[in-house]
Amino acid sequence: MGRFTHMFNTTNTQKRFLPFGVLWLIFTVCVGVELTLSAADFGLVGTPAWRGFVYQNGGFWPGLWRDWQPNFPAQPYLMIVSHGFLHGGISHTAFNMIALFSLGAPVVSRVGPRLFIVLYMVSMLGGALGFGLLTREIQPMVGASGALFGLVGAIAAWGFSDRKRAHLGMWPIRKMVLMLLVLNLVLFWVLDGQLAWEAHLGGFLAGLILAPLINRSPAGV
Repeated sequence: MGRFTHMFNTTNTQKRFLPFGVLWLIFTVCVGVELTLSAADFGLVGTPAWRGFVYQNGGFWPGLWRDWQPNFPAQPYLMIVSHGFLHGGISHTAFNMIALFSLGAPVVSRVGPRLFIVLYMVSMLGGALGFGLLTREIQPMVGASGALFGLVGAIAAWGFSDRKRAHLGMWPIRKMVLMLLVLNLVLFWVLDGQLAWEAHLGGFLAGLILAPLINRSPAGV
């Protein structure tokens, strides 16, 4: 009986931690790519030209959805995904990875790792669509922010439905959206306009729309 109980407790522990493996997988890819490119920047591996080559072929170039010629046939499609695993330096990567775990943990807890992946990738697509359709920039976009804002959109959608069902006020949800708007305005000013707000908007809307379709209401709600 004691052995069975020990096995049961071990299984519960694994079930509690294994779902978050999807967050560690995304983290490992993003950080691994950035560390490699940073090492190349300092000549520790390869050459400093590696970063430019990777951005040229893996960044999201809006012109490729217009009249630009791609470097390879699949580039206009692959860049929808590849741009989300590239970043503009160590600080950019660190900021997004902190956001990934802060936002991703409650999302994975709610819908599980498989639906998290669906939400994350659809939000990444939404961010790419927003940037590709709205931007006037000719520079490439890199970063996971479109997908991350999709997680924010999903959390906002679930928070709204949960609070409505529980007959609670909506001020916390409105405050969160207002804070996001202010944050984007501040970052736009600090970065002198070099902020892919179009991707943030596209990702947020994608998450907001998809969230009710994949929702798994918390127990008792």
